[in-house]
Amino acid sequence: LAAAAPEAAAGPAWQGKCPWGAPNTTSISCSLADVMSEQLAKELQLEEENAAFPEVVAAAEGPFITGENVDTSSDLMLAQMLQMEFDREYDAQLRREEKKINGDSKVSISFENYRKVHPYDSDSSEDEVDWQDTRHDPYRADKPTTTPRRGFIGKGKDITTKHDEVVCGRKNTARMENFAPEFQVGDGIGMDLKLSNQVFNALKQHAYSEERRSARLHEKKEHSTAEKAVDPKTRLLLYKMVNSGMLETITGCISTGKESVVFHAYGGKSATEDKVIPPECAIKVFKTTLNEFKNRDKYIKDDYRFKDRFSKLNPRKIIRMWAEKEMHNLTRMQNAGIPCPQVVILKKHVLVMSFIGKDQIPAPKLKDVTLNSEDMKKAYYQTLNMMQQLYKECNLVHADLSEYNMLWHDGKVWLIDVSQSVEPTHPHGLEFLFRDCRNVAQFFQKGGVAEALNERELFNAVSGLNITADNEVDFQAEIEALEKMNEDHVQNHGKKLATFSSDGDPPIYDE
Repeated sequence: LAAAAPEAAAGPAWQGKCPWGAPNTTSISCSLADVMSEQLAKELQLEEENAAFPEVVAAAEGPFITGENVDTSSDLMLAQMLQMEFDREYDAQLRREEKKINGDSKVSISFENYRKVHPYDSDSSEDEVDWQDTRHDPYRADKPTTTPRRGFIGKGKDITTKHDEVVCGRKNTARMENFAPEFQVGDGIGMDLKLSNQVFNALKQHAYSEERRSARLHEKKEHSTAEKAVDPKTRLLLYKMVNSGMLETITGCISTGKESVVFHAYGGKSATEDKVIPPECAIKVFKTTLNEFKNRDKYIKDDYRFKDRFSKLNPRKIIRMWAEKEMHNLTRMQNAGIPCPQVVILKKHVLVMSFIGKDQIPAPKLKDVTLNSEDMKKAYYQTLNMMQQLYKECNLVHADLSEYNMLWHDGKVWLIDVSQSVEPTHPHGLEFLFRDCRNVAQFFQKGGVAEALNERELFNAVSGLNITADNEVDFQAEIEALEKMNEDHVQNHGKKLATFSSDGDPPIYDE
């Protein structure tokens, strides 16, 4: 055997062992008393619990483990101790099941609500309250209590009427919620804010003022003209003209001024056979802002054609009256044969006329065109003849005649912009005529026309009045005297007829 041992050791390790042999285990010998010992059983149980849940088992230790420091003479106390011990064993089993189910998962479940004994070191505090499960929310504002019909609350000295300062203050704070949404009032109820009647009335008045101011700004934005005078209402009017076929297309803006903007458009087909729409049209849009018309009411308020309809209480009607006035004046001039735009249609503050020019290029103004001496002399006599026709045949005074409102097209002068034109019987009609004569005389005299008359001679030639005055001051004084006589005659007799007499018809100057 001793000799065979080295040979056996030289082979594999498993060849020297029997696979069916009994394992070599070391047995610990203990007596039967130790096995039946209750103390040993408790220690084994604690070891098992500490291995799984050491932190919870430590919390489970208590005075019920041993009965040395507890009086066990009472049956009630024994029953409570046994019940507590059973509850702890039940909680330990729940914890084992909970750990077995959760494992290493990131999402875990809890059996905390099923435990019998809750440890004191739990994460949830006794002071915490789930506000979702409570009816009273301290962060929710208390609505002010309403006063009953009798008008007071309480009895004796503790009576509180509806006029109480605190009650009224809270009611005023609650009423702030009825202000306009644009008026930020904040959370006054949550702060238990108490507003006095004086402060609440001031805030209420301020809120109403802000609401009205916002409405005015909105109205001004909607009704006033925007860029190039095309506000929403004007755009709608232009769309209707294009959709109806009266206008084929609107190309763009050709002129801008303080009172109006002029667009170019190609004419379409007319709905009626008697009305012919020119191939090219000019759309004059009067601006709906009132700033430019504040100081120009003198041209229309004393005109007997619009005197009864003039009212400063509704200033927006004045703008439509300006457009209507230009339409009537152009119609008179066209019937007299004066070169001017032909009226096509009037829609509110939009006036469609014939276009003076060609291929979207407007005719130049008289101040922008360079004319030779013959053309300048021809333009002067045409202007003088038109002024006489305008005064005698059309019974009108241009009132704003200058080189800025006269166009040169096809070898002749065309008059435009006659919205401010008035009749000679206007209280300031002769003054306007004298101003026109001064502008025309100065322009053609500077242009080199030797035959050009001065302003006083031109005034007598146009009006037919033989006013003999050596200087301009006396001349204007006689003009004012004639206007005063005519105004008194109108007030006394109620007729719009001129009382000043003229020495026959003025001579017609022709080249």
